[in-house]
Amino acid sequence: MKIIAFGASPSKNSINKKLATYAASIFENAEVEVLDLNNYQMPLFSVDIEAEIGQHDLAKAFLTKIKSADFLVVSLAENNGNYSAAFKNVFDWCSRIDVKVFQEKPMLLMATSPGGRGGASVLEIAKNAFPRYGADVKATFLLPSFNANFDIEKGKISNDELDNQLKVIINSLGI
Repeated sequence: MKIIAFGASPSKNSINKKLATYAASIFENAEVEVLDLNNYQMPLFSVDIEAEIGQHDLAKAFLTKIKSADFLVVSLAENNGNYSAAFKNVFDWCSRIDVKVFQEKPMLLMATSPGGRGGASVLEIAKNAFPRYGADVKATFLLPSFNANFDIEKGKISNDELDNQLKVIINSLGI
């Protein structure tokens, strides 16, 4: 089984990429590829730019990565209660090529932030919207207060209760 994981943030030290990487590592017998959103930087989407250059090659490459997956692990950054602009831009470019951006792939959808709500607003938005774009959201997970609940050096959730919660969710997927 191939897992594509990514944090929907352009931060070089993305806490969402760290969470997605850790969650993907929990799956047994899986080949994991972690994408870096910075490798998919494109001009700000507009129909005028699309008319000039056509479908962007990086959007095509992102969709090819999604297509190669058997399962997606996505952790969303929350910027002012919504997706990061960088993720939204990749999503916009991709959706012009294939409205089913997530290609009916099963997905573990997550969010984290330094705050106590852990990205709850963006997780709720995505949980409701992503199925319209081809995501088969099998489960969601929210990690509040990232800095207090994640050990960066060990690359794992340090709060035993939250770590066990994530492991139970992943084990319940039967993958």
